[in-house]
Amino acid sequence: MDGTWSLDALYKGYDDPALKEDLTRFETLIEKINEFSQTLDQNKPLQTLQKAVDYLERYQLLNRKLSAFGSLNQSANTTDPESTAYLGKLRQKMSESAKARSVIESFIASIEDLPALLEQDETLKDYSFYLSQIQSEGKYRLSDEVEEVIAKLNLSAGAAWSNMQQYLTSTVVVDYKGEKTNLSAIRNLAYDADQKVRKEAYFAELACYDKIKDGVAFSLNNLKSQINTLVDMRGYPSPLEMTLRQSRMKRETLEAMFTAMRESFPKFRAYLKRKGELLGHPNGLPFYDLFAPMGNDSRTYTVEEAKDYLVSHFEGFAPDLAEMVKRAFEERWIDFYPRAGKVGGAFCSNLPFIGQSRVLTNFDGSFSDIVTLAHELGHAYHGQQIQDHRPLNTSYSMPVAETASNFNETIIMSAAIEEASGDQKLALIESQISDVTQIIVDIYSRFLFESAVFEQRKDRFLFPDELCEIMLDAQKQSYGDGLDPDYLHPYMWVCKSHYYRDNLSFYNFPYAFGGLFTRGLYAIYQKEGEAFLPKYRKLLKETTVNTVEGVAASVGIDLSHPDFFRNSLKTVTDSIDLFLKLTEK
Repeated sequence: MDGTWSLDALYKGYDDPALKEDLTRFETLIEKINEFSQTLDQNKPLQTLQKAVDYLERYQLLNRKLSAFGSLNQSANTTDPESTAYLGKLRQKMSESAKARSVIESFIASIEDLPALLEQDETLKDYSFYLSQIQSEGKYRLSDEVEEVIAKLNLSAGAAWSNMQQYLTSTVVVDYKGEKTNLSAIRNLAYDADQKVRKEAYFAELACYDKIKDGVAFSLNNLKSQINTLVDMRGYPSPLEMTLRQSRMKRETLEAMFTAMRESFPKFRAYLKRKGELLGHPNGLPFYDLFAPMGNDSRTYTVEEAKDYLVSHFEGFAPDLAEMVKRAFEERWIDFYPRAGKVGGAFCSNLPFIGQSRVLTNFDGSFSDIVTLAHELGHAYHGQQIQDHRPLNTSYSMPVAETASNFNETIIMSAAIEEASGDQKLALIESQISDVTQIIVDIYSRFLFESAVFEQRKDRFLFPDELCEIMLDAQKQSYGDGLDPDYLHPYMWVCKSHYYRDNLSFYNFPYAFGGLFTRGLYAIYQKEGEAFLPKYRKLLKETTVNTVEGVAASVGIDLSHPDFFRNSLKTVTDSIDLFLKLTEK
């Protein structure tokens, strides 16, 4: 096995006749949608809405399939000119229907007494939440002509800047010990057992950013400027408020979570300082040792061993999850190893229209990589729960997107800690704390950074040195004295692709929400055992047709007050107390 995924379930290549046939169908469908948008009949709202939903469903299915094939190919190899050309043409085609789709959504937003209309048709009733969201967003919609122009200009603006960051970070050459390597491989060395290796890799990583920082800075500046402009044009109070509406999440929920997170920072800083002391750093933990393994857990795993580990631990929780994990490995849903041209990090792309997902990782055999696989396969399990929804009901918002992924992580880590003893147990406890530190402390620094960039970009262009200063300031605010101020990471804005989404901002706080929401759910599971599973599956299915607060309320969780988040964080701070006790000597 070469460790790459197979996309044959979509198409067998760019010369596949099925792909060409679907592209032709897509073009024809766009023509029909454009024609239909000119004949919307306000006097026959039910019949018109039925036709509109039918067209939107067909567009969604074809668009997602065609787009997934191109974007997954490009993620695996950003230097592939065929993928770049294909995606460019596809996006151009998509933009040709932008005005028509805007006209249709404007029509939906204008329907009076929509709930009464939906009761007359079972399909429309299924789309009650989806259609009500269109109505509530109607006041932020611009004229149909302007929406069309925005969609077309974005091809050579926001989307292009996003692609540029992805291309530069996946192709930059890193000089390390007289050899050439890639950014994903060098960042993986942050988990190496040898401090000398970690430190040398850290400096090699920072040095490589000098080659691409200007280009990536232009990407970030122009993306954030474009979003600021659109926010003003549409009438949102701020980019954050726009994101919260996209997330179906109240500002009160975000503030309740942040309140609890900030209260917990002293405990996380105590952990970081203790880890620094144990590694010989009296002034706080240097960034290059942030992910240093502790205790004695130097095991490495093959892909097959990783599969067996995950399946055996998921079988006791949910047999259908274990079975899906087997399929993912055996049917080549996963692209495992780092290589030049492949994007860094990890992600999962749900493909509900074929009942599958695709997972990208940069696997090097550590236990951390097994946890990453568990996380991404959680997204795939989430995808399985929503695949029976109608096509327009298969998109969940950012905060709840991390529910199943974090739940999987919690299952694996809890089981591993339970099975371990001595130094190995210490290593796993510390690893879990380290992971949570990232989604609480580091995520907050990313939120502060993005907020500052949006605000300052209103007035001026931010050059690389300024972006580095903003990042350093955000890290100092979040990590405090937990990190050594002489060894932070000023270029974290370069390598984190989350800042470079042309249609989605603040892809940071959802990780914190997902982690804390999951811990609350896991506490329910520990009390109820097997009886919790039907509720859990139902909750995951609910994520595409409800608000964040509504999803939580379905299992009796109130997100309006910091107490829920405080209780979730206490499970972490208790682990920190245990770590501090175990390492007193």
